Amino acid sequence: MGILSGNPQNEPMHYGEVFGTWSFVTVAKGVVSGYQAHLNHAGDEDLKKLLAEAIQHCNQEIEQIEAILKENGIGLPPTPPERPNACLDDIPVGARFADPEIAAMLGTNTAAGLVACSQIIGQSIREDIAVLFGQIHTQKAAFGAKVLRLNKEKGWLIPPPLHHSHSEDC
Repeated sequence: MGILSGNPQNEPMHYGEVFGTWSFVTVAKGVVSGYQAHLNHAGDEDLKKLLAEAIQHCNQEIEQIEAILKENGIGLPPTPPERPNACLDDIPVGARFADPEIAAMLGTNTAAGLVACSQIIGQSIREDIAVLFGQIHTQKAAFGAKVLRLNKEKGWLIPPPLHHSHSEDC
């Protein structure tokens, strides 16, 4: 048997795994807080459903990763307070996030989460951590497809300039 073989839970986490998982939880908690605030600004019902789904997924991720951190004696990052519910009409129009802005942010955050998961998977030597972030990555990729579909259906997607080749086939 080689070094660090056997039950992954009995293996110590290396500094990269600690930093990656702790940072992931910190960002996820901030994202949940932001999504809660954006729920107050969203007017589109489909967008609200996706925000609620994103909050649920993030909370599940936080719970799973915090369990690993606790098992390894690592202090947890602070959790922001729950955001209160507000009436959309009480938010002045100029201070309100528009639905396309919220949807774009949702897509951007999802893409950043995919990159973070990939980085943690790549640096992990503990298989349980790599597998967990592989599962989170798969879930985020499926969610990202839903966000893309919503942006297309609602006409909120602003594509970059499209490149058309002007060369003639020989």
